[in-house]
Amino acid sequence: MDAYLIEFGNLLLRWLHVVAAIAWIGESIYFVMLDNSLHPPQSDESKKRGVFGELWSVHGGGFYHDQKYLTNPTELPDDLHWSFWKAYTTWLSGFALFAVLYLAKPSFYLVDTASSWPWAAALAGWQASLIAVLFLVAGWIIYDQLCRRISPNMENDGALSAAVAVMMVLVAYLSCHIFQGRAAFLITGAVMATSMSANVFFWIIPGQRRMVNALKSGLTPDPLDGKRGKQRSVHNTYFTLPVVFLMLSNHYSFTFSSPYDWIIMSLFIFSGAAIRQYFVLRHMGQNKPMYPAIGILLLVVIAWLAKPTVPTDATPALSNGATVAEATTTAQVVAIVHARCIECHSAKPSQPGFASAPAGILLETEQEVLAHAALIKQVVASGYMPLGNMTKMTDAERERIGAWPGE
Repeated sequence: MDAYLIEFGNLLLRWLHVVAAIAWIGESIYFVMLDNSLHPPQSDESKKRGVFGELWSVHGGGFYHDQKYLTNPTELPDDLHWSFWKAYTTWLSGFALFAVLYLAKPSFYLVDTASSWPWAAALAGWQASLIAVLFLVAGWIIYDQLCRRISPNMENDGALSAAVAVMMVLVAYLSCHIFQGRAAFLITGAVMATSMSANVFFWIIPGQRRMVNALKSGLTPDPLDGKRGKQRSVHNTYFTLPVVFLMLSNHYSFTFSSPYDWIIMSLFIFSGAAIRQYFVLRHMGQNKPMYPAIGILLLVVIAWLAKPTVPTDATPALSNGATVAEATTTAQVVAIVHARCIECHSAKPSQPGFASAPAGILLETEQEVLAHAALIKQVVASGYMPLGNMTKMTDAERERIGAWPGE
């Protein structure tokens, strides 16, 4: 019952996280679209009132007239709409999920005992958890310092974008060499998501509050607050698509179990940013098909890098002259699965913390094993399963499953 209650709580927390993220991202994308679609005001009255730009639109059977003021609106209502709780709720619920699923079982989900870095493979669970949290903290600090030092007046965005891109490649490289692949993708996405939420908490909202307080006091707001908020909001919109992918990637092991995992992750980040750039420019009235073309090209490269390894005919021969493939039977594979996988992948898992089989994959019968043959071969050959190799699957057993015809 305890495992069930934990899993049900996980479901509710994940639902909250998804709902909050949809609300935050949707609003963020809308305001970026609005900001980039503004036209100079047409009426003299609007110009006199200090309107910077306006947009007429139709939606839901009604017409809307949006107007933007930079720092000098003629009036400021008491019921001013603020956008921040969606961002905070998304991050808080996301970190809670990360803590419940990963930090609570670091030896199971974080530690990569097969890491090519010996010190990473030998990490204790608490050490892996500490490093994972440090990734989030250090990621925000380094990103924030890049913004402060490279573009203090928001006038050097090209160099800043390049520096942030290099930073994310470095995060991808380090995370994939320290943690298990699935956790590495999630942690990298969490670094970006943390920076997005921190942008709202430390810069965008405080700057907007200073502007509002100045206006209410009859003072002229500091224009840098508006520029800085705009810069950080733009960064957030380019982070959006990569973060969404990285949060979904744990369902697709071929991405993070590849030997090119950090390269695949980096290319996904760049692909998402390129596709987002296309829509940002479209809102400005510019049609630049080269950006989605770049994004699609990167996806093609990813598909090539992530493709499964095809067994060769050079399979070692056994003592009786038969190859491993010829000698491997479904019954032998089922025996291995029952010895190494059934603790989790059964109707009533014996592994503590599991109320049901992960992803609903049952491997108790021969028919169930055959139904998931291709997936079993992929995740076992890549070393992704069993998680953390907690059941001590041997290399010989992995070779057996990899050579199994699966029919």
